[in-house]
Amino acid sequence: MALPASAVRAFEPPPQPERGAPACTTCPRRHSRVEAELAASRLGSVAAPVRAGPPRGVSHGFNSRPLLEKPRKASSSLAGAACAPLFALLSRGRRRRMHVLRRRWDLGSLCRALLTRGLAALGHSLKHVLGAIFSKIFGPLASVGNMDEKSNKLLLALVMLFLFAVIVLQYVCPGTECQLLRLQAFSSPVPDPYRSEDESSARFVPRYNFTRSDLLRKVDFDIKGDDLIVFLHIQKTGGTTFGRHLVRNIQLEQPCECRVGQKKCTCHRPGKRETWLFSRFSTGWSCGLHADWTELTSCVPSVVDGKRDSRLRPSRWRIFHILDAASKDKRGSPNTNAGANSPSSTKAWNTSKSRKNFHYITILRDPVSRYLSEWRHVQRGATWKASLHVCDGRPPTSEELPSCYTGDDWSGCPLKEFMDCPYNLANNRQVRMLSDLTLVGCYNLSVMPEKQRNKVLLESAKSNLKHMAFFGLTEFQRKTQYLFEKTFNMNFISPFTQYNTTRASSVEINEEIQKRIEGLNFLDMELYSYAKDLFLQRYQFMRQKDHQEARRKRQEQRRFLKGRLLQTHFLSQGQGQSQNLNQNQSQNPNPNANQNLTQKLTQNLVQNLTQSSSQKENRESPKQNPGKEENDSTGNGTNDYIGSVEKWR
Repeated sequence: MALPASAVRAFEPPPQPERGAPACTTCPRRHSRVEAELAASRLGSVAAPVRAGPPRGVSHGFNSRPLLEKPRKASSSLAGAACAPLFALLSRGRRRRMHVLRRRWDLGSLCRALLTRGLAALGHSLKHVLGAIFSKIFGPLASVGNMDEKSNKLLLALVMLFLFAVIVLQYVCPGTECQLLRLQAFSSPVPDPYRSEDESSARFVPRYNFTRSDLLRKVDFDIKGDDLIVFLHIQKTGGTTFGRHLVRNIQLEQPCECRVGQKKCTCHRPGKRETWLFSRFSTGWSCGLHADWTELTSCVPSVVDGKRDSRLRPSRWRIFHILDAASKDKRGSPNTNAGANSPSSTKAWNTSKSRKNFHYITILRDPVSRYLSEWRHVQRGATWKASLHVCDGRPPTSEELPSCYTGDDWSGCPLKEFMDCPYNLANNRQVRMLSDLTLVGCYNLSVMPEKQRNKVLLESAKSNLKHMAFFGLTEFQRKTQYLFEKTFNMNFISPFTQYNTTRASSVEINEEIQKRIEGLNFLDMELYSYAKDLFLQRYQFMRQKDHQEARRKRQEQRRFLKGRLLQTHFLSQGQGQSQNLNQNQSQNPNPNANQNLTQKLTQNLVQNLTQSSSQKENRESPKQNPGKEENDSTGNGTNDYIGSVEKWR
């Protein structure tokens, strides 16, 4: 069967154009399509085949070959032979997309080839460079190694032995305990967690002489009884953080109940509906906003007696009534000397009045930092207008305590304006809030000269601070935690954190402004120096006492173990001798001599044990001798080696 003429022309290779023939000026794609249609219509005519690609002189694009420019081989398939007329029949947009795809494929291949050859050249050059360097450095060593092959074998054996030891160690001790032990062996000793937070030496030179009773603070706090902790919160001293520790961070039999979204917590005694803590976060501002020492000592006993449920806050007129009645009772009391205003006498008066023991605590801060922090707080809009400042049963008048600003608040005030106000309560705030203001006529400055008034206030603040159950310093958080735990025998769950970066530390002041702030707070500067000296002396005293107690317990434990060992040795020796004496009774003229000696030694040892036990029982009953101090000496012969027999068993 004969094929059509169009099919025969499709299978034939396209003829090459003659040299010197003029180039086609029409569009190559349109010309190819027209010629193909004419060839298909004229079956019997001999049509000159037209190239499917563009003519000479027309660009094919970057790195692309002309389509069907070369003649097909005789071994081409039917589909390959029919590619040219089929490509010519495609639309212009389809052919353009095919050219773009081919161009992209050629560019990717070129980039991959260039990258491969470049990397190969770079690796080759690097190999030559490293080879030259190693030949220069290890050339002599290589020559020596070739001379002595036994040393190489020995080194390889040592390396293999080390790897085997590491594998065995990891198999025997796979956990982290061995790793921690190895790290501790090569690391420095653990630093003291109670070392000074300001990176200074833990030891200091005391400036004041305090007695043992001033340094030893040991409160027998009975949370199930009638004891009450009263927290005197001075502004911008870190009292908010410490107050949260008191209600959220203490290990108690019945912890405080703190609900989400509420500032106050319910701190009841175990089995009772009475509070053991009088603070902002337990009872609220029951005696006024940031009540000072004068207000608290007059208000707390009456509030506690008249308010059994600590969740109910008395009204403002109720607070005035309580303070007025307390001041009248205080003025009518027969004890009107200056010593009656000390915390010890006030505690006795409160105990006889309400039959409760009130333990006052507070936190102090460096005066310059506290002053700057209060200025920043006032600058943000704080006023403390709700503070009562009640003294001697009445609040101060506007003439006695003028205001430093005229508007609703003092927000945005500069530091110079804050320091220029002579009635600013930020000046010497810590001394004023810790002293007994009734000694100087409260806020009436005309009662006595200013110099005498300052002296009385400072001495009163020092006395009250020294007789308080506890006080801490903001700059020594860990020491504050330690002393509180030792004073009240109450442990915190998590340790305190020392924040060295505060709003006050971000304020940059020059030396002149700092000296002026110190001059405005000269009473606070003197009080803080006194408080810091007393605080650090108490800390060192308690630490030394703990070390002595730990050393005494270790000595008692060693003596107890030594006594048990001697007792066991004597008993075994006595039993052996008694058996030997029973066997050789006929040969020994005095058979009971050794046995009597052993029995005497055993009896003396048992007698010493009994005496030591009785001495321990006497030491464990301090309530029978409350005024007697403990003796830390451990040298009473063998009578003290038992110490804590039941405890160490």
